[in-house]
Amino acid sequence: AACTFVAALLKRELTLAKVGRCFLSTAATSAMIFMIFIGADMMNSSLALTQVPAQLAEVIKGWNVAPVLVVSGILLFYVVLGAVMDELSMILLTIPIFFPAVMALDFGMPAESVAIWFGIMVLMTVGFGLLAPPVGLNVYVVNGMAKDVPIAESYKGVLPFLASDVIRTALLLTFPPISLWLVQYVG
Repeated sequence: AACTFVAALLKRELTLAKVGRCFLSTAATSAMIFMIFIGADMMNSSLALTQVPAQLAEVIKGWNVAPVLVVSGILLFYVVLGAVMDELSMILLTIPIFFPAVMALDFGMPAESVAIWFGIMVLMTVGFGLLAPPVGLNVYVVNGMAKDVPIAESYKGVLPFLASDVIRTALLLTFPPISLWLVQYVG
């Protein structure tokens, strides 16, 4: 940002009006992000009062299915949600619901390891959802910058990355210690 500012000064393209428009645009974006935070905080407070996450955790524990299947379902939900929501909104609105449910399941690992593993899985899947067709918000953003490239070409270019994401997610879902190796090595 500082280099861009200096370059604009040197080229004499920076005017007070442009700086004002930049500040207004930044303020609008910041206000939108804070509204998401406020909305998520209000929802999380109501969830805490109604005990929905704890009740959901009890219901899921009563299903008697493999914990990996529960996490797989949650991850598929994130892929679908990634088609219509940005990553920040997804995480802020869903983690308070899903995290207690996942922590109530028995993965045969310490709770700290389950928490780290689930966080890694969610972040990877949220990124995957933002690339996956039919919507793939990040593909539209990139395609908006390269206006001469058809959207179908953009999706073709993303397919190898989606395939590698599916393989990586399947590996980390099947073998959680892979994602925890570095954490355990450092810690």
